[in-house]
Amino acid sequence: MARILILSLIFRPDNVSTAQIMGDLAVDLKKRGHDVFVITTIPHFNEDVEALAIQPLHAHWGKLLQKSNYHGMEVLHAWMPRKGKSKLLRIAAWLGFHAVSTLAGFFSQFQPDVILSPSPPLTIGISAWLVGMWHKCPFIYNVQEIYPDVAVNLGVLRNTFAIRCLQVLEIFVYNKAKALAVISKGMANHIRARGVPENKIHVIPNFVDVEDFRPLPKVNAFSRRYGLHEKFVISYAGNMGEPQGLGILIEAAHLLRNEEEIHFLMMGDGSERSLLIEKAQHLNLTNITFLSYQPYSIMAEAYAAVDASFVSQAPGTSNDGIPSKVYRIMACARPVIACTDPDSDLARLVAKTDGGVVVPSGNSPALANAIKQAFLHREAWLEKGLKGRIAILKEYSRSSISERYHKLILEVQNQNT
Repeated sequence: MARILILSLIFRPDNVSTAQIMGDLAVDLKKRGHDVFVITTIPHFNEDVEALAIQPLHAHWGKLLQKSNYHGMEVLHAWMPRKGKSKLLRIAAWLGFHAVSTLAGFFSQFQPDVILSPSPPLTIGISAWLVGMWHKCPFIYNVQEIYPDVAVNLGVLRNTFAIRCLQVLEIFVYNKAKALAVISKGMANHIRARGVPENKIHVIPNFVDVEDFRPLPKVNAFSRRYGLHEKFVISYAGNMGEPQGLGILIEAAHLLRNEEEIHFLMMGDGSERSLLIEKAQHLNLTNITFLSYQPYSIMAEAYAAVDASFVSQAPGTSNDGIPSKVYRIMACARPVIACTDPDSDLARLVAKTDGGVVVPSGNSPALANAIKQAFLHREAWLEKGLKGRIAILKEYSRSSISERYHKLILEVQNQNT
């Protein structure tokens, strides 16, 4: 077995999808006999009070670097400000994290055999490479999102010199990594087009814990608490930022404002949340409810309380990643309404499983029509939800995907001996 350092921007007790995936993977690798050590940040996306009570943080290098224990594994947490709108502050925070986490990797007594590091940000690959050089061990770069393409396709990054520098950095990270674990075939195609050898690329999708996320009754404590049990509910749960393109959901709610039984539920936080609320208020929408992030422990109940869940990608970004929340939704036997480009990995997943429908990015009338059809044909939509659950059990369960990471880590370790 291997001594594994997981170097990740986010980890438990943060409760976003990637933090949960990395946490579950760490636990599973430990159960398979590996020795696992984690360097990450303090929770900065959203605070899960329940998770933080179970996994409290304690001073290590003062507030600069704290530590916790996660299922018997030592976790170091570099200080990080809460995620906000300021891009300059976010870049400064990333640089600070890289500096602290790299030094922690250098001077920790833990001597890794393999480093596993997920993106974003792209620059975490530099830290993984430096720490790997220090300890004379290889690193696996887990590509969760394609950078700098995400920022370019959103129009956030326009400076040609900066784009070129990041593209050079992207190729550098790909070349220095011993292996690349990518979460979709489309992303693998992108990396191949960059000239990366085929034998370095391993397609390993994200996963979901099918015990934590399972079918539950629609009428439950969550649905009663928010008055959802007598409504046909379309939900969105997760980050509310530019890559999600959530304005289309507000527009669909406006188009369906006279359908009294249809209600929209948006759960989460992010840089665009206040703008989305303002837009809904400006349109005088009473058919939409905004909630903050919900604790991980009740998310299965929250998904059960709805009739379909919305997953979106802003136009032009659909091949830069695949939202991991789609696996949670399907595991709960709820159909997916995916707003994405028709040739995206997300669209192919929904079509392959018949676990929902796909509507074009940016087309709010098409989205409103899909929701109306779901409302009118509820029995058929329940069937789609069940098909999604079956597909998850077959191909995307936690145990099967963790086993693939286990085998990849052993392969990389053996190549280095």
